[in-house]
Amino acid sequence: MSMPVSDSALLPLQAAVLTTLKADTQLRGLVQGVFDWVAEDQAYPYIVLGEAIETPDNANDSHGSNTVITLHVWSQYRGYAQALRIAARVRALLEHRPLTIAGHRHVATYYVSQQTLTDPEPPGDIRHVPISFRVLTQVSP
Repeated sequence: MSMPVSDSALLPLQAAVLTTLKADTQLRGLVQGVFDWVAEDQAYPYIVLGEAIETPDNANDSHGSNTVITLHVWSQYRGYAQALRIAARVRALLEHRPLTIAGHRHVATYYVSQQTLTDPEPPGDIRHVPISFRVLTQVSP
């Protein structure tokens, strides 16, 4: 049974994650912003919504989604300390925390992974920490 496009959790999930992160005072004190799209001259550090993979997670006669969503933390701080502190706050806000997702019932959010990367392009001072979460949802009746 395939999930109707209108029942996709991707867009409402992205909105819920952005709303949750932007609403947190502590996170706002750590970053210059949380975005779905970033201007080229955006000041560091910041978080941008990244890739997502949604697969059906249907149960009996209900439609659900298993979505892995990745957020990207970007920093120009020397070393990874700043980016990892930001990623830790993101994890505290999302892991095992309820989300309000329009048209969907939030079932669970699990931390999947994070990685530390250095942008090799000159000047080579950009730190990047992708952090991924698995979000399970059911379509609201």
